[in-house]
Amino acid sequence: MAARTKTTAKPRPAYRCTECGNQLPKWVGRCPECNSWGTVEEYGAVPIRTTAAGPVSSPAKPIAQVDGQVATARSTGVPELDRVLGGGLVPGAVVLLAGEPGVGKSTLLLDVAAKAATERHRTLYVTGEESAGQVKMRADRINALSDHLYLAAESDLGAVLGHIEAVNPGLLILDSVQTIASAELDGAPGGPAQVREVAGALIRASKERGMATLLVGHVTKDGQIAGPRLLEHLVDVVLSFEGDRHARLRLIRGVKNRYGATDEVGCFELHDEGIEGLADPSGLFLTRRAKPVPGTCLTVTLEGKRPLVAEVQALMVDSQIPSPRRTTSGLESPRIAMILAVVERHGGVKLGKQDIYTATVGGVKLTEPSADLAIALAVASSSSDTPLPSNLVAIGEVGLAGEVRRVTGVQRRLAEAHRLGFTHALVPPDPGKVPPGMKVVEVADIGEALRAIPGRRKAAAKPRAEGAPAPRQAPAAPGRPSVAAYSDELMAGWEPVDSDELG
Repeated sequence: MAARTKTTAKPRPAYRCTECGNQLPKWVGRCPECNSWGTVEEYGAVPIRTTAAGPVSSPAKPIAQVDGQVATARSTGVPELDRVLGGGLVPGAVVLLAGEPGVGKSTLLLDVAAKAATERHRTLYVTGEESAGQVKMRADRINALSDHLYLAAESDLGAVLGHIEAVNPGLLILDSVQTIASAELDGAPGGPAQVREVAGALIRASKERGMATLLVGHVTKDGQIAGPRLLEHLVDVVLSFEGDRHARLRLIRGVKNRYGATDEVGCFELHDEGIEGLADPSGLFLTRRAKPVPGTCLTVTLEGKRPLVAEVQALMVDSQIPSPRRTTSGLESPRIAMILAVVERHGGVKLGKQDIYTATVGGVKLTEPSADLAIALAVASSSSDTPLPSNLVAIGEVGLAGEVRRVTGVQRRLAEAHRLGFTHALVPPDPGKVPPGMKVVEVADIGEALRAIPGRRKAAAKPRAEGAPAPRQAPAAPGRPSVAAYSDELMAGWEPVDSDELG
């Protein structure tokens, strides 16, 4: 009987993309992960890894016995940033702050680095994009100097970890994660493999030391965070820094937050001396005038949980071309097109041969539907060349059938408008509790809302032709005045240009 021999399978070669580190079972011309051509090379057999049980860093215990004091948030010294973070920076937390170039990320974090630095909690600011002298010049300009703020200019991951060992900071700021590379991996800084390695090493160091870390991230031309999506999953908090570089307003939104809510927004003002938090930013979005002008209307928008009073403007002129222009700034073009169609169809405003320009004030972008009613009123006001009362706000979503729908947070919006001195409001039916002293008019459709314009109310008051049907009016809610009535008591305090029409 022939002896049976045991054969061992020959290890199969493996392939790896030199650009992103993606491993493949066979050679391909184009990497399916990063779509790079000619970067897949053979590097040997795939090793078989087995992990045996090893020693644990600390024994598992019931969750009720875990000390939660070690995870208490510490203030950054910037209240608007603390608001978005949920109270401050938690020891060991890793925060990714992303934004477009020039929006003010480095300026903000340098200010945070100086204000958060104390004798017990030193701050290490590592820059991979600038020299230490350039950062020092900016720190002098914005007065972000502290004896406990340490500065280093490095682009190697090993050097960054060495600085962490030497300084032992309580807060690390890295600007930016795409400029740091590890010598252990191939590929240029900013590649997916490098970003994963750098982020993983810094996250491990943060968790082991209880060191809070702020990472600056680049964005693509589409506004998405550059690098692999895994980066957003690894970190604890993802913040988006937004703002028009030609405007003063900057917003920080929470995209992901393991330690707090993601519906908070921080407001900042960028100026020559640096960046400053705005506890009450509504003044940036309003235009102060001695008298109201046609084509303007005020609304209250919600940025996260924060209500902001904003102004929308509309301008209509006779078109000189067959296809009239529809231009927007700070507003969504599809939404504006829908509102214009509703105003013309259900509001009786002729817009077909008019160039229409709509915009916001102060660089704010209005995307939520609560501004629909204010936009419609601004367009109708510009069409009739009649101003709206200066102490009026309009809140509500406009539907394709002309109805005015409810939006979230009406009571919160009315409270903010009342705090700023506005006395009248047009809102959808059933707004809830109204602030004392504020007169609220409920409107069920766009036709009722447009009667807030004095010129249109006067035209609507003309007698109907004999036999003409009466216009349909939605019934007013119990305890609320009807727009069709507009009694002298209701209109008291409204001061348009021609106040005689309010009688």
